[in-house]
Amino acid sequence: MTTSSVSSRQSSAAVENDEIDLGRLLGYLIDGRWWIVTITALFMVLGVAYALLATPVFKANALLQVEKKASGAALLGDMADVLGGEQPDAAAEIELLTSRMVLGRTVQELHLDTVVTPNFFPLIGRGLSRLMGHPYPKMAVSRFEVAPELLDVPITLTLGEDKHFTLEVEGRVLEGQVGKLLEKEDVTLLLSDVAADEGQVFTLVKQPVLDVIAELQRDLQVSEKGKNTGIISLALEGDDKGRIRAVLDNISQNYLQQNVVRKTEEAQKSLDFLQTHLPQVKEELNRSEEQLNVYRQQNESVDLSLEAKAALDTMVGLEKQLNELTFREAELQQLYTRQHPAYIALMEKRQTLMNTKNAINKSIKRLPKTQQEILRLTRDVQVGQEIFVQLLNKQQELNIMKAGTIGNVRIIDDAAVETRAVKPKKPLIVVLATLLGGMLSVGLILVRAAFHRGVESPEQLEEMGLSVYATIPYSAEQATIEQQQKKRRQAMPLNEALLAARNPADLAMESLRSLRTSLHFAMMEAKNNIVMISGPGPGLGKTFVSTNFAATLALGGKKVLVIDADLRKGYMQKVMGQEMGAGLSAYLAGQTELAQVVSQTGFDGLDFVCRGAVPPNPSELLMHPRFKALLDWASEHYDFVIVDSPPILAVTDAAIVGQHVGASLLVARFAKTAVKEVEVAIRRFEQNGVAIKGILLNAVEKKASSYYGNYGYYQYSYGSKEKA
Repeated sequence: MTTSSVSSRQSSAAVENDEIDLGRLLGYLIDGRWWIVTITALFMVLGVAYALLATPVFKANALLQVEKKASGAALLGDMADVLGGEQPDAAAEIELLTSRMVLGRTVQELHLDTVVTPNFFPLIGRGLSRLMGHPYPKMAVSRFEVAPELLDVPITLTLGEDKHFTLEVEGRVLEGQVGKLLEKEDVTLLLSDVAADEGQVFTLVKQPVLDVIAELQRDLQVSEKGKNTGIISLALEGDDKGRIRAVLDNISQNYLQQNVVRKTEEAQKSLDFLQTHLPQVKEELNRSEEQLNVYRQQNESVDLSLEAKAALDTMVGLEKQLNELTFREAELQQLYTRQHPAYIALMEKRQTLMNTKNAINKSIKRLPKTQQEILRLTRDVQVGQEIFVQLLNKQQELNIMKAGTIGNVRIIDDAAVETRAVKPKKPLIVVLATLLGGMLSVGLILVRAAFHRGVESPEQLEEMGLSVYATIPYSAEQATIEQQQKKRRQAMPLNEALLAARNPADLAMESLRSLRTSLHFAMMEAKNNIVMISGPGPGLGKTFVSTNFAATLALGGKKVLVIDADLRKGYMQKVMGQEMGAGLSAYLAGQTELAQVVSQTGFDGLDFVCRGAVPPNPSELLMHPRFKALLDWASEHYDFVIVDSPPILAVTDAAIVGQHVGASLLVARFAKTAVKEVEVAIRRFEQNGVAIKGILLNAVEKKASSYYGNYGYYQYSYGSKEKA
């Protein structure tokens, strides 16, 4: 068989095998069922443990309403319209609720920038403490301030006796007491209360306020219930019921308070204006009254004529109207631009009044000087009185309005915490963990199968154009023998070390008997009766095959010599139940004669040549003429000569041995030897002029992947008793 034929058949087989074999995949899963069960069960246990140990998370919610009209004092009439308004957009109110103005006040009032965490055993400590019913350690911090460089730096606090504690700050140890202020250059701490056992350790962290506000903005859930309802829902999750309830209530109150403050802000500005100008108006009124009194005293007989009195009354009325327009103008300036029709109408009315005032002033100038002066002074007093009374009335109105304004926001539901934890969802976690374990285990098995390139059926080799002479089942008895050999320092007796002697009825021995029949016909055209058994790599079972096949031939009445030609790692003497003596290496080196290296095994018809001491030059010794002389002598004196050679892909010794034999067999191990390894091994032999007669597939196991796949494995036992 040529290398090109093997390669061409392998490539055609590879094309056929590119299709997905669902049956084989199913078989892989059946073969790995215990891995699937174990990994799935492990993940399920981990899921249960997590569900039990994870810290429960609760949810608090509150409900607010933004009304369409602001409630105020009804007796103020139209003046309330200046403060009132339609319902704000829900999106704007939500943004206002989550603003730094509202949340920042909550952070400062509740000291949310101070994080106090009791220390537990990592991962499971807190959960175990909760399951065992231990009270949760708590500590009330009234004041905690640190230098800027200590922000976000963990500070360890350990409770001592009699409410004393120690504070570890960047390598320094500070001592303090509950209820007393601890004040240092970079740390200020005041604990108002502690509910924890002696020795409990806490971690304190002072966070930047902006970071805490940003975190609260992420955690706070704000949404409008329905569309354009004005009902706003607030929700917050956390592991501390009291804390999340307090935070939600505080946010609601701060939002309500800022709403009221915003509604009364205009009235407050007007009040501030009045409080500033009332003293000035009062002072001017007093001055006018004093001037009028002085003038009357100086001119006792002077009195106003009817015409002057009429002009005075008209002038006072005009001044009162102009003053009212001044207040109205100030209000309109906050609502409209100067081009608005309402503002233009007000200015036109003001101009009309000013024209009337100018006309009256002209008529007054026609009066006598004395009448003009007393008219002017009397007008100043009366106008001052009217303005002062008007300002006092306005101040009273604004005070009533401010007191009666409650804003257009109200709290419908105070914060309440749900009784059941929203996280973790224990049944879901267990189910997901179980599913994850199942999928992961199945995935691992399928990935392993995808990268697995081991031979699992004779057909895989036959598709390459190779002849499979025997499929040797995996022998549990042989595995037991190998384990016993590892535990013992001395060689085991032959009847215990050799499977052919220990259990001739083993299924592996039956396959070797079929090999004996197949090889009988294959050797008819061979140049001699010498058979070399090799393999691509170590650990494939070639020594097991060599020794037990030789024993099988001997049981068939043949005289057989088995030679351990693995001068590097051969251990055939253990299988033959003998100690290492003068062997092949000594003979090839000329240190002993042929008769001294051939030993009887105690097994009828089976002789043995061990490897001997490990030489420094194994390949050179095998190329010595004495090796060919040994094989020629053995071929004449024995019916079969079995040579166990080293793996061809490891060393070249097997290629040297193969030059002198009549048939060469290659051992491949089930599910371990890759098809590519077999191909490379055969190519290596052919490059050295050695043709591989056939393949021995060793340690074949009954696997579902083979049973359900395109390649099947069939092995039957036949004996006096029926076995399942």
